[in-house]
Amino acid sequence: MNMSELFGCMVFNDSVMQERLPKATYKELKTCIAEDRSLPLHVANVVANAMKDWAIEKGCTHFTHWFQPMTGVTAEKHDSFINPTPDGKVIMEFSGKELIKGEPDASSFPSGGLRATFEARGYTAWDPTSYAFIKDGILCIPTAFCSYGGDALDKKTPLLRSMEAVNRQAMRIIRLFGKTDVHKVLTTVGSEQEYFLIDREMFDKRKDLLLTGRTVFGARSPKGQELEDHYFGAIKPRVVAYMKELDEELWKLGILAKTKHNEVAPAQHELAPIYTTTNIATDQNQLTMEVMKKVAAKHGMVCLLHEKPFAGVNGSGKHNNWSISTDLGENLLEPGDTPYENAQFLLFLCAVIKGVDEYQDLLRISVASAGNDHRLGANEAPPAIVSMFLGEELTGILEAIEGGRTYSRRAKCEVEIGVHVLPKFPKDSTDRNRTSPFAFTGNKFEFRMLGSTFSIAGSNIVLNTIAAEELRRFADELEAAPDFLPAITEIVKRTVREHKRIIFNGNNYSDEWVKEAKRRGLSNFRTAADAIPHFADAHNVELFVRHGVFTESEVKTRTEILLEGYCKTLHIEAMTMIDIARQQILPAVLKYGKELAGAALKMRELSAEIDTSVEIGLIKKLTDFGKEAAGALQLLERETEKAAAKMSAEAYRDKVIPAMERLRKAVDELELYTASEYWPLPSYCDLLYSVR
Repeated sequence: MNMSELFGCMVFNDSVMQERLPKATYKELKTCIAEDRSLPLHVANVVANAMKDWAIEKGCTHFTHWFQPMTGVTAEKHDSFINPTPDGKVIMEFSGKELIKGEPDASSFPSGGLRATFEARGYTAWDPTSYAFIKDGILCIPTAFCSYGGDALDKKTPLLRSMEAVNRQAMRIIRLFGKTDVHKVLTTVGSEQEYFLIDREMFDKRKDLLLTGRTVFGARSPKGQELEDHYFGAIKPRVVAYMKELDEELWKLGILAKTKHNEVAPAQHELAPIYTTTNIATDQNQLTMEVMKKVAAKHGMVCLLHEKPFAGVNGSGKHNNWSISTDLGENLLEPGDTPYENAQFLLFLCAVIKGVDEYQDLLRISVASAGNDHRLGANEAPPAIVSMFLGEELTGILEAIEGGRTYSRRAKCEVEIGVHVLPKFPKDSTDRNRTSPFAFTGNKFEFRMLGSTFSIAGSNIVLNTIAAEELRRFADELEAAPDFLPAITEIVKRTVREHKRIIFNGNNYSDEWVKEAKRRGLSNFRTAADAIPHFADAHNVELFVRHGVFTESEVKTRTEILLEGYCKTLHIEAMTMIDIARQQILPAVLKYGKELAGAALKMRELSAEIDTSVEIGLIKKLTDFGKEAAGALQLLERETEKAAAKMSAEAYRDKVIPAMERLRKAVDELELYTASEYWPLPSYCDLLYSVR
């Protein structure tokens, strides 16, 4: 494998553009991107023609505007390059107009009321900051998606707006530090992706996995993750082959897949890329999830991306490693060797601290879903309470500044393992806290609350916008200050004094932290239904409108879409449970009970002295749990029908979910007492250990 030839071979990237575009066109394109200007049509025509020729050489006959509607997945409509000629033949053409604008149906995607069913027109607009690529023989052009009236109907448009907002405000701070050579500030992200792999044959026998992405029934396997032997363990040959092909397919698309390993739960794994600019990272994570599923199918497996596919073992998350950098490559969250003396770092750090504290609700909402509710706070992921981990040294620095004391920096020490032949190495200034929702990890923050199916756009829109807001406030104050450095010291002192409640370096899994967080006044939205309505609170609307990230109507419509998604997800899960219980579980249990009863009767007919207590005991267990399951099934049917009539998130949370839990408990007990040859579904043991 020639990596230099493989990597990015399916991407119309900068090197391809330099090779194929006239120098003047290339220069004008790069200038427009750097200066956030629209591309003139004459430049777009040249770029489109070069892009078309490159794609045809790669075997493409069609192109698509690839966009990210509010469904949480991607969308595409394929158009061919062919155009008719007067002599009845065709030529292959692709114009600048086709490159920069498309027109999908806007009425069939979630809009939260922004579009009526009869209002079908919508537009896709090329995002030239994200490279075009080839996927499945189709030229894919990353685009934004908006309505006929210009309202954002996607996740990319507000993400790009938020990146512009943080750039505007961060540049004000950068200029105050006298850095005239910096022209742009951007946020970067590396998104770690967790997932499960199970055998396709097993998947096909589970209607719940097919329809909901998770098992709505399933007794626990005798062995789960108790021994912790799967984490970082030797990777099974079948999974190794999958990971190898996955890496190669991602590398072709220019995705910097770097790290792969087994995760904690059986059949669970993780992939981590190298960080890149936030909008590109978002595009690439969406692509990664799609490629994961396609490659798994080629290997006779299914890739599960649900946050909690199996009860009783860890679910899957997505760790969003977020930072801020200049166009010269300077990381603005890099403490340096002397963070106590690094005023620029401390100012940006305080902007993040203040923003996270003041907008805890938005960060929680950005990870809110019915699926993620199974995971958050379950001792496998951070709790639903937002807090920050800074580590001992940074916390000590901020406390010293707050108290007006000189910080006594600890000498860098080395880690000594006690074996002379092993090398000594410097100890990091802070440990890592895997229980923290928002942890500082050296020169970035790791936001660990995202569910594995999530688009990372939502969380990064929030992070960018709250950072922009706090930097705006700091810049206003500093620009008016008579003395720059003392003003920074005052800002840092005030921020620590007023917002230190958000900093917690301990165990976020503990019950004591829940009590302490309440004492500190931190919010605790336990479910998505609790959190989502606060998206449209006045202070959140004001924030987004001020920075041009969302209009008021866009905030309100997204609130409706999130609540509707919550209700529909739970409705599908409830209906799936009803279907499986009624059509598969109860008939199988009745059949097994009938066989047991028949066997007991035959034994008694042979001799009244034969002991049939085992059979009778089993029949009693099946009867008792069968009655409980039948009653729970009827309750779930009633509550689901009532919740659907109101389309009420509260009804699904308070009535449907408890009914689902009651039915599951009874059915899982039935599984334990039913012979495996009668049970209609593959067991957890079958599913978690099917890939060998």
